[in-house]
Amino acid sequence: MSSSVGYLYISIGDGLDTDPENNAQNLKVLNGKLLRIDINGEGAKPYTIPKDNPYYNNQHGYKQEIFASGFRNPFRFSIDSLTNTIFLGDVGQSDFEEVNIVTKGANYGWRILEANDCFNPGKDCNPHGLTSPIFSYPHGIEGFSITGGLVYRGKSTPELYGTYIYGDYVRGVIWALRIRENQPVENLLIAKKAGNITFFGQDGQKEIYYCDYSSGKIKKLVPIDI
Repeated sequence: MSSSVGYLYISIGDGLDTDPENNAQNLKVLNGKLLRIDINGEGAKPYTIPKDNPYYNNQHGYKQEIFASGFRNPFRFSIDSLTNTIFLGDVGQSDFEEVNIVTKGANYGWRILEANDCFNPGKDCNPHGLTSPIFSYPHGIEGFSITGGLVYRGKSTPELYGTYIYGDYVRGVIWALRIRENQPVENLLIAKKAGNITFFGQDGQKEIYYCDYSSGKIKKLVPIDI
């Protein structure tokens, strides 16, 4: 996607369990949003608002920093180094974990929806104008708390090139999600017993590392683990 590079992006959760104040749907607050600002802008302020932000200079009191809305607890997002596509893992409330491809001005549904299911109201909700996650998985045997990751652009494991690598903090597993034309086609389990995964990073060769909170170590994903 265009205009991802050169700005600072910031993810903020909804603020309270079940989002009782409906912050994620309220464009007048920053909670439950992905923000985008320009820290290199001119002037006395510490940052400026990119002119192509969706609510730039709006007349409704909407926060101009908002790039996208409708998130519960966006726990790690990344920008694909090849395509500039923004991937975001959103931790669910009760039943689902989400992988989202984020586009400018889109609303990802929380707290009206959790993934594709009605949350508030619990039934007969109106999904009009809301964007569904590219992929979601239910709580239970699959896991309970997503940790968003990175699109793999390294060379050591060519069979995973272009897949979205992400994990689950509670279950301690890592997956590779293969996507074609913005549709998931395969979700591969590539690592078990990986620990409590809090963060994914990469080195200069685009090989992927992750932080394991339970062991206090930074670990590298290598082919032998797949």
